[in-house]
Amino acid sequence: MTQSKLIYIHDPMCSWCWGFSPTWLKLKSELENNFKDILSIEYKVGGLAPDSQEPMPQNMQDILQKTWHKISEQLGTQFNYDFWRKCQPRRSTYPACRAALIARKANKEANMVAAIQHAYYLNAQNPSDESTLISLAHEIGLDAEAFASSLQSHQINDELNAELAYAHSLPIQGFPSLVLINNGKAFPIAINYTDWQQSFNKISALLK
Repeated sequence: MTQSKLIYIHDPMCSWCWGFSPTWLKLKSELENNFKDILSIEYKVGGLAPDSQEPMPQNMQDILQKTWHKISEQLGTQFNYDFWRKCQPRRSTYPACRAALIARKANKEANMVAAIQHAYYLNAQNPSDESTLISLAHEIGLDAEAFASSLQSHQINDELNAELAYAHSLPIQGFPSLVLINNGKAFPIAINYTDWQQSFNKISALLK
């Protein structure tokens, strides 16, 4: 049987992805338990915001803080609002996306994504800063020096650009998104932020 593939399109610094995280991890676990022989699961970064050293405009900061409050109210997601006081926000998520790609080579992509989310949303650290990402790489067991070198490399930037192009070629409408590749066709899978079972049932039906 041709193996099917579920693609999770996200950004490590996407606040809705953070909100979806508990449901996604439960869905992922259930799929791996039930379909491990016929379904593979892949992460793909979509890239919310390109590289920038410019401070985030105040109106954008206000919008994002309102988004955090909205997610917290709707989903019960925890956020540490000290980030906005302690850090210099920048609208730049590509470094975090590159970090995910580097970790993928060591089979630690999910670990890196979780580390970035916890640093950003719970510990008021800035994943737009490479120093933060290098520290997180060390924490999850990667060689910090090699990671730092890769983060600056043309190779990882080319890989990121290729992945962004692929992610945006899929039938998605933002992040997070799920797409099932089955029998050569791409099926968008609707997400319920609090109920993994709905996506599971849709995927199960398509795989049968």
